[in-house]
Parts: sequence; C-alpha cells; structure tokens
Amino acid sequence: MFLFQKYIKYRRMKKWGCFKFFFGTLFESIVTETQKRMIMKTVKLLLSVVLASTLFTSCYTEVIVDDFVDEPIINANQVLNSYELWYVDINQTIGFGEIPFLQKAFTISFINGTLYANNNLVGIGSSGDGFGIDVASYSAYNAILDVTHDIDGFVTFDVFVVDNNTIELYNPNTDTSYFLEGYQRRNFDYDFVFYDNIHYFLQEYEAWEKTFTSEMGAINEFDNENYLQFLAGGNDSTFRSSQDNFGTNPNNLIWDYTGVYGVGDVLNTINLKTLTLDYDFFDNEFFELSVIDDRTIELYHPSSKTIYEFKGRGYIQYLKAGSTKDETAAKKEKKRKFKKERVDNPRESSRL
Repeated sequence: MFLFQKYIKYRRMKKWGCFKFFFGTLFESIVTETQKRMIMKTVKLLLSVVLASTLFTSCYTEVIVDDFVDEPIINANQVLNSYELWYVDINQTIGFGEIPFLQKAFTISFINGTLYANNNLVGIGSSGDGFGIDVASYSAYNAILDVTHDIDGFVTFDVFVVDNNTIELYNPNTDTSYFLEGYQRRNFDYDFVFYDNIHYFLQEYEAWEKTFTSEMGAINEFDNENYLQFLAGGNDSTFRSSQDNFGTNPNNLIWDYTGVYGVGDVLNTINLKTLTLDYDFFDNEFFELSVIDDRTIELYHPSSKTIYEFKGRGYIQYLKAGSTKDETAAKKEKKRKFKKERVDNPRESSRL
C-alpha cells in the first residue's frame, strides 16, 4: 500500500513537472518574443530619429550655403586681399552703366589701402612688379568697397562672392555689376591678356613710325606710308596714315588718310595676328602682325612679300576717363568694348 501511494505521488509529480515544463517554456517563448518586438520597436524609433535629424541638418546646411552666395560677404577687405590680381572680365558686366576706371583696366589690385591697375598693355607683367600703377585709394568694410579714384573721384560698391575666385562689384548708383576673377601673379597669363587685346596695344602710342623696309619684296603703294596711328574710342577701328618725313614729331604730323582697320586671329597661334587697313583709293592692305617688343611691331605684306617694322612714338599712359592730347581728331581715352549684348541687372540695391 505504501509503495502504491508513493507511485501515485510520483505520477502526479511527473505530470505536474511536464505541465510546468510545457507552460513554462511557452511563457518564456512569449516573454522572449515580446522582448524582441520591444527591442525592434526601439531600434526603429532610434533609426527614425537619426534619419530625421540627418535630413533636417542637410536641409539647414544647404540653406546656409545658398544664403551665403546670394548675400553680401561679411569681410570685404579679407576677400579683396585673398588674390594679388583681379582680372576685370568686361564681357560679364551686367547693367547699362559704366565705371570709367574699371572700364579701362585689365587688372586691379588692392594693397594696403592703395588700388593699382594695369590700364596699359605696354609693360604689362613688369610695370609695378605686375600690379601696374597707383590709380586710387580705397577702404573696405563689412560688405562695402569705397574707392576714391585720382581722376574719377568717389565710387562705392557692394561686394558679393560668386565662387572661390570670382567676386561681383555692384555699383548702386549706376545699377551696374562688374565681375572680377582672382589670380596670383605667378599663375596669371599676362601674354594671353596682351595678345587677346592687342588692338588696344596699337592705340597706346601717338604714332607708329616706319623704321625698316626689307630689300626683298615687290614695290607697292604702302611703301610710301611712313606713319600709322590707331585711334582709341569711338568704334575702336579708325586708323590714320601719313607720308611725312621720318623724325617728325607726332604732334606735328599731317595725316593724309583716315580709314577703318581690323585685327584678326590666326588659327592655333596666339602671338600672330592679322591687320587689315581699308584704303578706299587703292583697296585694302592685308598684313601679318607680330610684336617684337613693347615698342616695335612687324608687318609682313604677303601680296608683295615685304617686311616692315614700325616703332611706337609718344607713349600714352592711361590714367583718366578723357584725353585732350589730340582734340582735332576727337581722340578719346581707351575703354574696353563689350563683345556681347548688355542686359538688365537683376540685383537690387540694399543701401538705405
């Protein structure tokens, strides 16, 4: 009997153990699954927060960049001094006004309150150690540049950053923007600027005197021309010629003919140009134009196979907006001409 009771007790305990094992395992599975779901929800929530933060941060950063490009810079003086030379990209000008000293300058530089400019192609790269000549004083503060030019007087600009090496100078008085590209002297291509604007170089002397005619070559009408002059201003394409004796002072020359000239490029050759002189009475004269030095040019006349050399007389250093050296010819100061149509300036002045 005792053994039978123990057996019954053993069976009950075994059933209870199985029951406990079964439901205990089931409960643990439920708990484990619940924990997993809670962990997954937590992870998803964290990922959502991180993703949202990243997106909001990206949008916020992008707005700051856009605003920086569109708004005036904070430290104009620091930006102006970040490059040694600022090339005036005249064809990017927006608006219909003109600032005389920028209109004639190839480059400008800002050095300790003094503004330097390369207004001439004669000596560019060597004049003033590559900076050119002193033409104005300036002060730069916040986003404003104030210039007091030696001749043109006071001019003010708002300064804007366009990209890493380009700035915009906006003059609110004329509603005109000039765009300048920054360079260091060591990597600025003075030769390219010289040859790309060589027609202005021809205008930088009062006259060009013939100093050499080759023995080789056929006799032609141009043999009689001893002086040439290329006039600045106007349509930038007027020349005059004279048959006066050699050694005549440029101011005393009698100009026998006035016509139109043009300078052209030669394909794949930067330092060789073409020069065409329009003589109505004996047709056009066509030459290949080479520069020997800052005072000497060579003209090769293909039709006669004659070589001529001319030297510049009466160097003109451009400092101001108007010239009175040759009033009889209504000669004007050199101003760089636009090569494309001008457009309205969308920028609005923020000055009070």
